[in-house]
Amino acid sequence: MVPSESTLKSVRRFAMIGNPNTGKSTLFNTLTGLQARVGNFPGCTVEKKVGKLHFEQQTVELIDLPGTYSLSPRTPDEMVSVDVLLGRQRDVEELDGVICIVDASNLERNFYLLSQILDLQLPVILVLNMWDVAQARHVSIDVEGLRQRLRIPVIVCEAHRKMGVDDVCRAIVDPERVVAPKRPKPFQPEFYAECSALGESLSGRGATDVPFYVVERLLIDVGGQVETSLVKTYGQTLAAELVAARERLKEVGCRLPIAEAKARYAWARATLKGLVNVPSKRARTRSDGIDSLLTHRVFGLVFFAALMFVIFQALYSWSGPLMDLVEAGQSYLSGQVSSRVPPGSLRSLLVDGVIAGVGGVLIFLPQIALLFLFIAILEDCGYMARAAFVMDRLMTRVGLSGKSFVPLMSSFACAIPGVMATRVIENRRDRMVTILVAPLMSCSARLPVYILLTAFLPKIKYLDGWVSLQGIVLFAMYSLGAVVAIPVAWLLKKTFFKGETPPFVMELPSYKKPSPGIVFARVYDRSRAFVVRAGTLIFLTTILVWAGGYFPGDRESLHRLESQIEAASARVDASPDELPLQDRLEKLTDEQNALSASLIEESWLGKIGHSIEPAVRPLGWDWKIGVGVVASFPAREVIVATLGTIYSLGGDEDSYGDGEVEYSKLVDRMGRSKHPDGREVFDLPTVFSIMVFFALCAQCASTLMVIRRETNSWRWAAFTFFYMTCLAYAGALITYQVGMLLLS
Repeated sequence: MVPSESTLKSVRRFAMIGNPNTGKSTLFNTLTGLQARVGNFPGCTVEKKVGKLHFEQQTVELIDLPGTYSLSPRTPDEMVSVDVLLGRQRDVEELDGVICIVDASNLERNFYLLSQILDLQLPVILVLNMWDVAQARHVSIDVEGLRQRLRIPVIVCEAHRKMGVDDVCRAIVDPERVVAPKRPKPFQPEFYAECSALGESLSGRGATDVPFYVVERLLIDVGGQVETSLVKTYGQTLAAELVAARERLKEVGCRLPIAEAKARYAWARATLKGLVNVPSKRARTRSDGIDSLLTHRVFGLVFFAALMFVIFQALYSWSGPLMDLVEAGQSYLSGQVSSRVPPGSLRSLLVDGVIAGVGGVLIFLPQIALLFLFIAILEDCGYMARAAFVMDRLMTRVGLSGKSFVPLMSSFACAIPGVMATRVIENRRDRMVTILVAPLMSCSARLPVYILLTAFLPKIKYLDGWVSLQGIVLFAMYSLGAVVAIPVAWLLKKTFFKGETPPFVMELPSYKKPSPGIVFARVYDRSRAFVVRAGTLIFLTTILVWAGGYFPGDRESLHRLESQIEAASARVDASPDELPLQDRLEKLTDEQNALSASLIEESWLGKIGHSIEPAVRPLGWDWKIGVGVVASFPAREVIVATLGTIYSLGGDEDSYGDGEVEYSKLVDRMGRSKHPDGREVFDLPTVFSIMVFFALCAQCASTLMVIRRETNSWRWAAFTFFYMTCLAYAGALITYQVGMLLLS
């Protein structure tokens, strides 16, 4: 049932805003019960999170705006938050108020943003979050005095412990408590006089709906988004008026935009005077002691590398039982289908296409969920900011800064949010370089490929079984993209994006225990996105691959053989000691395998594979691997589903037609695959060649689409695809040829 327009308008709406690392997202998730709609505002890359608060039989819609230090819109994306707060964003109705979340241990810095929010003349609720941190630092705050001075609700809160959350809820649902505050007016009177004159000038040009705050930003932000937009609309005469107004203000000692920082911080100090007592010398905390090690020039890098190594060892070792469980479910499902559906195209579609394809990818969900779990814990406990600080020293040498680290680290989970996260980088050159190298980070989609191929490596253990060769190779493959990204970024900075790297300034949040709810929500959302992808794109691809490998060809003889094998298998189970029956079963199975291999060679898929085989033969690949790589251009992990379908259709069964197509069966069939000269297809040089190709390739249509949207140009999306494909081919070629030389 779609709610009526009147019903929608009856719902009260609040926006939540605050500096980064103030616990805003934690409070939002707590208020909304970890249930929110996530998307993008129309026409931009700003993420929109909308949830509902249900409290005392009332419902309030909450909009979680991106963390920001200022409401100074310098880009179209930053303008979105201002438009939402002013009721000018077309997909968000007018707000009933704003919830401003601040760090109680650092009010002066946070009050810069608060003063801008108060300028909007919207009802405001001030939440003093991280109260426990303020207490630990011996910061005393007169909360009641602050309420009286600001004339708005001021609430003490510890969102991660849910302390004070009910008080926040009561303030939100009580219309009488949420009233518009008095404007702070931190600037000198001449500034507001110039704003009034500028507003009248805009009205004379027909711009009668420009809010006073936007007029202020027009005057303050030299070359900002507001000035760019309005000058484009109303011409250069407006630009001349702005220059003249700024000159007049400069003559009276109000030099913009520098004057804003001085004025707002002066207002913050005056507001907090007598109400907040901060120790003159901050006591050394446990966080300081930990930081002295984790941000050390040498030990910090060693710890980061060791932590990554342990994570990838754990990915390989800990996920085993869960993978076995998923594999058992896959085997059971395929067995049930085989027992109920007679041999024919329908059974082949379900068992060899859907279950072998999609199931072959879902088997890796436990490892992907573990990867997301580790990243979520590192983000929530505060370590990720330290890692950015440590990596800044290395990244500066290739022309980037520590601000590029968080987007690149996010790309290890998925390049799409990683590319979108580059909007926090103000410098356009750094942002573009980060976007173009982000897909080199090994995302979760590559993990199924790595895990499948490491099964062909020797099962070697080190340190009493704590370290495995498979885990070492997994760590190496994840490191490869990051290592290659260094020279690529350096080349881009020396050619297309020349310029100095700006200094890196970043606040290190306090360490805290990860919130189980927040961590679970992140792991669930990202794992669900992977499953949905497997259920749509991968499902469609497996159907197409199955059809390509099934048609054309007369499979009636194959289906008759399958029926005979099932009947013979049942007799062998009833009389296991009768050798003639076993010989008959083995003969029928050999006939089935030979016929299956012949049919898939003659299929459309086989013909396409053989046509591209000359291009991939120097990499050590056969036509089946070539088809898998081509089919996986929309999404890397599709190669696992493709190979699962090809090897199911191509015979090499060892289960006497029982329909089992689980992971271990796929590995066994691939391992027994031979070249025409008798050599194994999946020897070590070929295995590493495939892994290197997938570590460096750009096979993700969604990422390329996001690059196009972020850069507003197909040119950079095409450039990314071209350079990464060439890099992947060259890397795979070198890996295979060198590997063959070493083995010869």
